[in-house]
Amino acid sequence: MTEWYYATADGRRHGPLPSAELQALVAAGTIGARTLVWREGQAQWRPLQDFAIELGLPALPPPLPATTPAAATQPPPRNLSGCAIAALVAAAGVFVVAVLGILAAIALPTYQDYTLRAQASAAIAEAQAHQADVVAFLEAHGRCPTNDDEAFGRATSHAGAHLASIEFGQFESSTLCGMAATIRAPGHEQLDGNTLWLEYNPAVDTWMCSSSVEDRYLPHSCRG
Repeated sequence: MTEWYYATADGRRHGPLPSAELQALVAAGTIGARTLVWREGQAQWRPLQDFAIELGLPALPPPLPATTPAAATQPPPRNLSGCAIAALVAAAGVFVVAVLGILAAIALPTYQDYTLRAQASAAIAEAQAHQADVVAFLEAHGRCPTNDDEAFGRATSHAGAHLASIEFGQFESSTLCGMAATIRAPGHEQLDGNTLWLEYNPAVDTWMCSSSVEDRYLPHSCRG
């Protein structure tokens, strides 16, 4: 009776075993096609699959292909050191400050222009409050009113929140009635001390507005 030996993956040798017991180990899955076996008369250890016919074993399936090693996963991110965190915070702070500076450079002039236009519009509104009196005087007397007329008084008597004075009379260049109002806007040289001219054209019943203030600070209805 032929006796067999087989070797396990840990390098240990098992046997001797009769052919029937070796067949039972194959059936149980304890050994497989690549398991090294030896029997008397063999010069060296050989895979079990070489003796399948001799042992009366069913066709043994080929060995499983080598599995492809899983792609190496990236190591987890290392915790940032205190210095690195401080550097990132400092860089973020510089960026935020730069952005705020850019926004301020854009927004501040726009806001200032808006504020000056609002003050100029308020000054025009103060002067326009006297337009009805001018029209009524012209229709009643057939001439333009002046500050010498009792109903109008001296120029500074018409000072208000946004006007320092108003002079009433006839414009020499157009012979139209109207008023010249001096703007009061302390601290804002773009407006303060500049003049608003409101002229009334009775032929079309229309008031015209102009000013020595830059157009950018005036409403569209008063730009030259």
